[in-house]
Amino acid sequence: MSSRAGFKAPASGIVFLAVPDAAIVATAERIAAMDPPGSVSFVHLSGATTLAALDALAPRARGSFHPLQSFPFPRPPEAFRGITIAVDGSTQALHRRLTTLARRLGARPKHVSDAQRAAYHAAGAYASNFVTVMLREAVRLLEGIGWSEEEATKALLPLVDGAVENMRRKGVVKALTGPIRRGDDVTVRRHLEVVGDPDLYRKLASIALEIAREAGLEPAAAERVERALTRDVAATRRRSRR
Repeated sequence: MSSRAGFKAPASGIVFLAVPDAAIVATAERIAAMDPPGSVSFVHLSGATTLAALDALAPRARGSFHPLQSFPFPRPPEAFRGITIAVDGSTQALHRRLTTLARRLGARPKHVSDAQRAAYHAAGAYASNFVTVMLREAVRLLEGIGWSEEEATKALLPLVDGAVENMRRKGVVKALTGPIRRGDDVTVRRHLEVVGDPDLYRKLASIALEIAREAGLEPAAAERVERALTRDVAATRRRSRR
């Protein structure tokens, strides 16, 4: 694109800025220098970036349209069906247009304002990126007892699928299973003896214990698990450094 050639766009419509988050401001400034028609709206696809990144294009309508879905590679249109798409617009008219577009894709539009966007995107990271991180830790544990990465991944993925299906059917709290939900402090202690990062295990297990209590774990059992998680903290930290 060049400012000499002018902005090549229809007299009205929506231009989506499908660029990395760090490039949104510079891209908006380059387009603004081309003096696009005032009837054209500009929308970025970032989940965490506020509409201020498009300020260079004011007073034209500006918005955001972020599918809450993972796209590590090209996916068919069906990938949008049933997902949530966060939408926002500097004008009510643009907001309505983006909401309609989300519905036409088979998605559920949800208004996410500038003030809410960071928390919204962090939630997505927990539910997607950090699941990958935790699965990598699980694979490493099995590699430590002689499994190949392929064997470990194939063994663990059905477990992940089962957990997701449980959450879909029962909700997050009632879907929790495992030793912490059962109040099995003996198994928790055994885990702490073998995991590569006991501090990470403790942090995750403490959150799991909160969920287990909410799900109805008896107070005495919860207390035993809590003691198991806090016992000999220094000793397990020393082991993790070896």
